[in-house]
Amino acid sequence: MKIVKVQFAPWDKSYNFSYENEDIKVGDYVVVETKLGIELAKVIAFDEMNDTLAPGADPIKPISHKASKEDLDCVLEQNRQKDRVFKKCVGLIKKNELPIKLVDVHCSLDDTRLTFAFIADGRVDFRELLKDLNKEFKKSIRLQQIGIRDEIKINGDIGCCGMNLCCQGFYKELGNVTSELAALQQVAHRGSERLSGVCGRLKCCLTFEEKLYNELADNLPMIGEKVKTAHGAGEVIGWHVLKQTVDVLLEDNTTIVEMPIVK
Repeated sequence: MKIVKVQFAPWDKSYNFSYENEDIKVGDYVVVETKLGIELAKVIAFDEMNDTLAPGADPIKPISHKASKEDLDCVLEQNRQKDRVFKKCVGLIKKNELPIKLVDVHCSLDDTRLTFAFIADGRVDFRELLKDLNKEFKKSIRLQQIGIRDEIKINGDIGCCGMNLCCQGFYKELGNVTSELAALQQVAHRGSERLSGVCGRLKCCLTFEEKLYNELADNLPMIGEKVKTAHGAGEVIGWHVLKQTVDVLLEDNTTIVEMPIVK
């Protein structure tokens, strides 16, 4: 089965749809039917999938068609109204005194649904806001909480490397970026300021070499392991992953030697 991965909004996750003879490529727009209505989606990747679905999984729907000029014109008209809708929602957020920051508004292609993407610390009771939005726009309303990384994906910026941010370009699926990655790559000592991106979170590029570092680390003895060296026996107290060497504290408890790994 030929699979196309699409996104309805830059901050949204990707969804799988099937296709047959459509002449589409990455960056094109397609029209799809979802449980919530008709949507315009951007093609971000292709994949091949086994025809056998996991038990209980929903069948993968086919795309309806490649977006026509009429479909794109409809979205352009919706975007012209986007600023007004955004400002109205901000006003209602202030009215309800909610501690949330509105980031984006997405309208479905069939114009039956509005999705408001926002950032908040923790959970927020937005039931009154939802009532106000329903009354104001008379459409199906969804309020979707996103992360600060997703906001940066929308607005964009330049990283410390001088290039456009990876999350806005090729890095579509943002995984978990943890402090363990910094420790594995032995850069944790550089401090949070040098390891944080413009979003204030750990840089996504820490994940780029995770697989390589894990493979190289598998060659090294464990910290605390007893080893023999040309200078005598000792205990491993440190790693140099890329150099494939370890620091060994000799049995005199004063001498530390850096030794290569013998394969």
